Amino acid sequence: MSFHTWFLFATAYLVTTISPGPNVLLVIRNTVRYGGRGTAPTIAGNLLAQLVVVVLVALGVGAVLAAMPPLFVGMKVIGAVYLMYLGLKQLRSPAPEVTRSVNAQFAHVLNKGKIFREAILVSGSNPKTLIFLSAFLPQFITHDRPVPEQFIVMYLTVAAIVALVHTIYSVSIRGIHNGLGSSSRWLGVAKRSTGLIFFSLGIKLLTAKRP
Repeated sequence: MSFHTWFLFATAYLVTTISPGPNVLLVIRNTVRYGGRGTAPTIAGNLLAQLVVVVLVALGVGAVLAAMPPLFVGMKVIGAVYLMYLGLKQLRSPAPEVTRSVNAQFAHVLNKGKIFREAILVSGSNPKTLIFLSAFLPQFITHDRPVPEQFIVMYLTVAAIVALVHTIYSVSIRGIHNGLGSSSRWLGVAKRSTGLIFFSLGIKLLTAKRP
């Protein structure tokens, strides 16, 4: 992969990653809940899921999924139900309490393993991601060069971009939190907003047609 091709790929993927989706929303939700401590396991889970997706694309599984409507619908329903479950869980969670301790701004008990697994499920349960990358990644493959190495370069680029963008979102949310303080009103609005968006994304995925 030449530098020019890599630069086009990195720029195009950066544009698609900046727009908020389920993965970005999960980073925002976990930042509101746990602060910066919840960012790393969320990103790590997302990157592991992305690695699996890139490997599947390299093996041609995305093309098989696109050609088999029943399989696509099954995965779509599973992903949509999980997103709606997260939304309802967020909406039904107890109202946040006001705390005066600076060190206790993010009072939820941190379970890194649970956050990591949740990020894997959110990132990996959307079949449209697999089909999108199946159409997106091959456009930047140069067939006169070793293909596996090019997929490795593309995944490392994806990982760097995702980590950077998600970290920026997390830092921004923490800045807003610090600026507004640990008021129950701000936390309540953030909790309800993320819950509603998760539920809406689930409905959107459920009604999505096969790309």
